[in-house]
Amino acid sequence: MVVVSGGAAVSTVHATTVLPSPNGSAIAAAARGVPVIAGGLRNATAIARWLSERGCGTAQRPISMIAAGERWPDGSLRPALEDQLGAGAIIAALQAGPLSPEARAACACYAATEDVAASVAACASGVELVSSGFAEDVAIATEIDVCDTVPVLTEGAFSDGAH
Repeated sequence: MVVVSGGAAVSTVHATTVLPSPNGSAIAAAARGVPVIAGGLRNATAIARWLSERGCGTAQRPISMIAAGERWPDGSLRPALEDQLGAGAIIAALQAGPLSPEARAACACYAATEDVAASVAACASGVELVSSGFAEDVAIATEIDVCDTVPVLTEGAFSDGAH
């Protein structure tokens, strides 16, 4: 089981919101032979519930949690705070284990971040988006647990595994 934190299509009451992540999409497309779930801050508890109901996140059924990140203009990997926080939120809600040092660090980062929205708005990708006129996108992306959608990659497309 692979959970990618970074960009997802999530349903709201009246519409579908798409939070794009080129790096998250590439990771999801490259994962072969394992279920892939897209999650983040907006649907952390829903993802954790879905995983828990299937017995995932244990020593017997481990998951790989990938904070997708971004790319710098030269193509190198740029860690993304919002993806790290999303991974930490999912891990914290899952309350399973054992946890790797990386999972513990993501969970601790999320727990120690008092104002997620302000922190993301002030990080490299947040500043880039806000300065490009996408402040509302940053605000939407940092809403915590506002969505119950569980995007599951099936036959090359994400669909809601929660329903």
